[in-house]
Amino acid sequence: MSARFEPKRLPEDVDDGLETLEEYTQRWRSVRIIYYTMFLMALGFSIILTGIWPFLNKLDPDAGKEFMGLIVAANPLGQMIFSPIFGWWGNRLGKIRLPLLLSLSLFTLASAVYSSLELRPDNVKYWMLGSRFLIGVSSANIALCRSYLSAATRITERTHAVSMVSLAQVLGFIIGPTLQAAVTPLGDQGYVWLWGKMHFNMYTASGWINVGMSIGNFMMFLPGVFEEHKIAAREVMVMQGGTSERETWKAIKPNYLSAWILIVAFFILVFNFVLLETLGTSLTMDMFAWSKADSLWYMGIMMTTAAIVSLVTFVLISPLCKLIAERYLLIWGGFSLMFLGRVLFVPWGPDPPKLAQAFNASLNLSDDDPLFLGCPPTQEWCGELPALTLTQFIIGFALTSVGYPIGVTLIQTIFSKVLGPRPQGVWMGWMTGSGCLSRVLGPVFVGSIYTRLGTYWTFGVTSFMMLVSMFWLQCSNRLLIPPTFDKATPVELQELSKHNGGSKVDDDDAGDDSPEELVSKEHGSHHSLSRP
Repeated sequence: MSARFEPKRLPEDVDDGLETLEEYTQRWRSVRIIYYTMFLMALGFSIILTGIWPFLNKLDPDAGKEFMGLIVAANPLGQMIFSPIFGWWGNRLGKIRLPLLLSLSLFTLASAVYSSLELRPDNVKYWMLGSRFLIGVSSANIALCRSYLSAATRITERTHAVSMVSLAQVLGFIIGPTLQAAVTPLGDQGYVWLWGKMHFNMYTASGWINVGMSIGNFMMFLPGVFEEHKIAAREVMVMQGGTSERETWKAIKPNYLSAWILIVAFFILVFNFVLLETLGTSLTMDMFAWSKADSLWYMGIMMTTAAIVSLVTFVLISPLCKLIAERYLLIWGGFSLMFLGRVLFVPWGPDPPKLAQAFNASLNLSDDDPLFLGCPPTQEWCGELPALTLTQFIIGFALTSVGYPIGVTLIQTIFSKVLGPRPQGVWMGWMTGSGCLSRVLGPVFVGSIYTRLGTYWTFGVTSFMMLVSMFWLQCSNRLLIPPTFDKATPVELQELSKHNGGSKVDDDDAGDDSPEELVSKEHGSHHSLSRP
């Protein structure tokens, strides 16, 4: 059935002798598998975000919001630590299949542990913390995915491919809470397993969804389905009339200042998005006196709407880039909308939010009784600062749903182009690590700044961060112009000869520039490039 949808001939813009139709088809099949993997890794992080606080509160009522922040931060912490390691590992192997298979196995195991917490082992909150950390470690394979995407796409395909992989990742972040909302009707009890010890309920169902999807992803990377085809360095080699891929990409030195500017900008952008996603449930419960179930349901609806808006935005990015330079669209389309979204979250309500009464079990009322809903009195600012209005929340959320897709796509696109055709495993590890660091600090920020100081400090600081980064990018925008390559006369597809027949990158290359294994291994060769 799938053969019906495969191309019958090469598209005109890539029919230049660099690859056969079969290689082109396999290359794009593997790229689409990368899309799905990025979606799953993002989903694994986000699917528990809106439910983690009520789940933790059920398992251990004494854990507190600050420990909840640590649990949310554990996932990106593991990813941050291991992303450069995975990138280096991919460089040394020259292949990504083995690291991805092992990481997906770990992802499956850790997700099953999270869904088994209803067994309530001793120190259950630490078991939750450990499971989320291991899911983060497995998600470090994102660095390999991004590196492979850069190596497996042509320059003209790059913006589209990065847009699609960014769409997959953002949809994972957004659809996760939507799936959590979809299983909310299961309730606290759900279906009881193991003689009443384990529950398939609205909290544990999210982990089992991860398990099922990761098993499917594992099978996609088996031989015969996923085949690695890397073309980026070979394309530039032909453009410059060279004869060796290695020498070509070694001759092109990336602008490291540009790379680090984009890494820092990526940190700030993701920090603001994750802060909102992490804070969303507790913020709505505090500001609008919603119950846990109502908050999960309404946030799920908003996330679903945001997913649709993001989808439209991603489709429009490529056409917009033909009218506006990528760097300007990044600054005035992505970062400016994110800045306005943060400013709108600074409360302007006429009165403070409704204060909740401290829960008292002796009253024989559930903790979802209206008496106990609202801003908890333990947060001293609740009685002093004005409440966020629902209109503010919706408009700010909508601006974020447009600005974030533009920003995250174009940062990664420009970053990949600035680095050039060289292997990018470790550099993508640093980029991934910066996003992970933001997801580590975001929940901690919620647990400290929001809980202790309130909404003015929380959204005032984040608005200032976005404003400074926006103007910083504008002042350094000329550094974000990617190098261009003159295209030579098209050449016929030729049998590639072996060069440096080993499978590992030389030690001197693995250090300074952090290159991964040379491209085009599927042809059993390493091309070298002459200097331009």
